[in-house]
Amino acid sequence: MKKATSEIRKYRLDMNDKILNSGFKDFNKLFALDNKAYIEGVLPAKTKELMGLVASMVLRCNDCIFYHIDRSIQEGASKEELMESFNIALIVGGSIVIPHLRYAFEIMDDIFNETKNSGADN
Repeated sequence: MKKATSEIRKYRLDMNDKILNSGFKDFNKLFALDNKAYIEGVLPAKTKELMGLVASMVLRCNDCIFYHIDRSIQEGASKEELMESFNIALIVGGSIVIPHLRYAFEIMDDIFNETKNSGADN
């Protein structure tokens, strides 16, 4: 059974909270570096999220793909920008990326539909 995007987000937040509050401070260091890498800088945050998406697809991490599609859309990415990013991942990673391309399309559509149904702008 497929999880709703809100369930995936909640699970991610709950587990990150559990990890970051585990008392093992080395986890916090990497999480802080990761968060800092994607903030607005010389490159816009949207561009960084799209770059993270490409890397996630090539590395074949569906959890990461979900996160970067979600964040890219929050940063204003259009379907066309996402599809161009998917294409870069496919070119770089080759045919082994195709199953993750299917997943990315499904998640992209789900998030855009969720956004549309909530009345928010794309």
